[in-house]
Formats: sequence, structure tokens, C-alpha cells
Amino acid sequence: MAATAARGLRRSGVVLAALIALTAAAGCGSDSDEPAKASSSAPGERPSKADSTKQPKPTPEPKPSVSAADGRDITACADGNCEIAVSESVNIPFTGPRGPATLSVTEVGPNSIAYTVKSGRGQSKGSASGPGQGCITVLRSNGSGNSCGGLGDADRPSPQPDAVVIQAAAGEDGTAVLQLVSDR
Repeated sequence: MAATAARGLRRSGVVLAALIALTAAAGCGSDSDEPAKASSSAPGERPSKADSTKQPKPTPEPKPSVSAADGRDITACADGNCEIAVSESVNIPFTGPRGPATLSVTEVGPNSIAYTVKSGRGQSKGSASGPGQGCITVLRSNGSGNSCGGLGDADRPSPQPDAVVIQAAAGEDGTAVLQLVSDR
């Protein structure tokens, strides 16, 4: 009977050693320094190879559905003449009738745009929301004026003497087209 008990203990030891080895191998299945991720497989099921290699897809930068002559290049506006597309808040420095000026887009979203124009000690704000909406700001050496509402199929604004004309058109996809036009 003692011999039978010894064989039973030896088998239990072998089974226990095998279980420990399997457990250790399962925990060390990756050469990566990343922590192990929880599996979405049901208890008792082995995760598929596809589960262990899933990586989140990178989110692409939003691309405007509209085209603008100068793309997204805000430096193209430095001289007061450009056409750019924006889909996030941005500050655009340019030369106005009284010297340095800044167009600050403070909000842009589907069919909406809000901005502030600062020149010298003056400031002008514009905002519009809704399909086909936008604003036109005329910045002059002695002040500025705004008009916001439906732009329809508005073309590029015409240059005016000693002024910078800014047209901001909101887009359906959250991209706005900004046009700055000067007589320079």
C-alpha cells in the first residue's frame, strides 16, 4: 500500500509540474514589453490569433470635402490674400490696412463658423450657423463692418481700396473656407 501511495504522489507531482509549466508558458507568450490585454473570448475558450494581434486603427486627420486654393496653409494669408480650408480653431496672422492683424477662428463645426478679427486696438466678431451660412467682414484703416447670413453660391469677394475683405463660409462637414482679399 505504501508503494501505491508513493506512485500516486509521484503522478500528482508530475501533473502539478505540468500544470505549472503550462501556466507559466501561457503568461509568457509575448516578447512585447506591453502589458497583457484582456481577451474577449468566453471562459474556457482559447483566444484566436486574430484577437491577440488586433491593434486600434489610427484616426486619420479630417480632410476637408471642399478644396481651397491654398489648402490649409495659414501662412498663405500673410499678405491679406488667400483661400484656405479650416476644420479647427486657428489664428491666422495677416497684414491689414493698419498693419499686423489676426483672424482667430474660435469655432468651426458642421454648418457653423465663429471668428474674431483684431487689428490695432480694434476688433470685429462674426458668427453664422446653418446650411449655406457665413460672414463677410470688411477691415478698413478707420474701422470694420460685418454681415452674416446666407452666402448662397458666393464667389470670391472683390477687392476694395485700402481694405481686406474676409469671407468665411461654413461647410456641412465641419470645414470652413476662409477667403481674404486685399487690393495689394
